[in-house]
Amino acid sequence: MLGMADRSPVLRIITSAARESLKPLGLARRGRSRLWIDDHGWWLGVVEFTPPRIAGSGLCVGAMWLWHDVDHLAFHVDAVRVGSELFRTEDQFTRLAAELSRQAAANVTALRERFPGLADVARYLTSRPVRRGFLWDSFDAGVAAALVGDADTARDHFERVLREDALVPWMVDAQEKARELHAIAADRDAVTAWVTRAVDSCRNKLGLDPVPFAIS
Repeated sequence: MLGMADRSPVLRIITSAARESLKPLGLARRGRSRLWIDDHGWWLGVVEFTPPRIAGSGLCVGAMWLWHDVDHLAFHVDAVRVGSELFRTEDQFTRLAAELSRQAAANVTALRERFPGLADVARYLTSRPVRRGFLWDSFDAGVAAALVGDADTARDHFERVLREDALVPWMVDAQEKARELHAIAADRDAVTAWVTRAVDSCRNKLGLDPVPFAIS
């Protein structure tokens, strides 16, 4: 099955359509993959033309907060998910790829409009309904609130993280970070320095160029 997918023109067609729709917006392709990045310094817009088990493509567009300091791309806020469509003929799939790429561009633009600055990110993250078990929702809201100087809201969200049952190592790690940030939540400069270090580390792990930027 993998060989069949490799011999198909799927990746060539997707790449061509993505170049036409996403490159003019300033997005960059990740190597020879189906991933494209909209780089905002401390967060990324991420576009993935998701591969199905056989030749074809779906689409996922979302935002990634680089304060997570991980070595892989992730979707922390999803703007759109489109189920996979199969490759049948070049003409059929060329039309499909063009439509997916147009949707991707529209959703990248929508993310930019939703998150033009840190204050907008903080309002969005802190206003979402609390979902039990979604630890990262509270963690992200706490980070954003602390960055804009709302220490009380930040501590409230970090305390929600700490109330979760840490059942696996990544949850233990998240709670250690939340505990550290809870302690400095009232010191905006300290929080900003913490986040800046995490973002710089994450960019390095992802192979992104270091950029001078301000959390603003």
